[in-house]
Amino acid sequence: MDYKTVMPVLISFGLSVLMGPVVIPFLRKLKMGQTEREDGVKSHLKKAGTPTMGGVIILVSVTATSVFYIKDYPKLIPVLFVTLGFGLIGFLDDYLKVVMKRSDGLYPKQKMALQILVTGVFAYYMVNFTDVTLDMIIPFTGGRTWDIGWFAIPLLFIAVIGTVNGVNFTDGLDGLASSVTVLVATFFTVVAIGTNSGIEPVTCAVVGALLGFLLFNVYPASVFMGDTGSLALGGFVASTAYMLKMPVFIMIVGLIYMVEVLSVMIQVTYFKKTGGKRFFKMAPIHHHFELCGWSETRVVAVFSIITAILCLIALMAM
Repeated sequence: MDYKTVMPVLISFGLSVLMGPVVIPFLRKLKMGQTEREDGVKSHLKKAGTPTMGGVIILVSVTATSVFYIKDYPKLIPVLFVTLGFGLIGFLDDYLKVVMKRSDGLYPKQKMALQILVTGVFAYYMVNFTDVTLDMIIPFTGGRTWDIGWFAIPLLFIAVIGTVNGVNFTDGLDGLASSVTVLVATFFTVVAIGTNSGIEPVTCAVVGALLGFLLFNVYPASVFMGDTGSLALGGFVASTAYMLKMPVFIMIVGLIYMVEVLSVMIQVTYFKKTGGKRFFKMAPIHHHFELCGWSETRVVAVFSIITAILCLIALMAM
């Protein structure tokens, strides 16, 4: 670890901590409060009115820090673009829901079209303007790569949009998405520094921004990240994995994201097939554990510990 890798963490952390006391009251004043499902976990009803859209704290901290390093580290541009791009989609969605009181926010087709657009620009830039190829490192093979030819592009779209929505589903408890993703970002930072990949300032900036944001987001949260934060973080995880040729590793370090998405898919499919029966007590799966009697903090702690172990396994799999 040298000065160049520690500084982005500290700068981003500092910005995040300084912005919290300014942004949170501003969001409260704008009445950007969270609404909770009446049929959901009863203990969550007291969260209604907690400011959401706190993801702007993460986005501004990461962007402001990364700008210092763009000249020397041009490879971080695609990662920053995807993080910002998905963050802006989330911001638009949150704004329509919270400020314009349009309960659905962006319509699903609009959201998907924007996500495909951002992913398409990323794919085009990566293929044409960087030296990063689309062959993927296969875990536990000593660094061997696999080139799947033309199928790599459709897979990129599936991996990026799937990861983004996985992080979005994970964001349902105080500090859950932040805690899990700060560990994933730390894993990618270790790999980025170890491989001299040229994207380390942005991975370091995300670690710092999330550590700062967690001060306001741990239970009981004084702000939620909203789609602004969760979509941005999903974009960050997926684009970083691709810049490091590690999309397969998302299935290891991001297992929690995958389980959250699968739990929703299983619940919806089972509900339709059985005419209204539920497979889980509630989906995404973190709510199922709550309804089984786990406290919110316990769910966050267990999911974070699992992610930490998975990150260590992924390092061995390099």
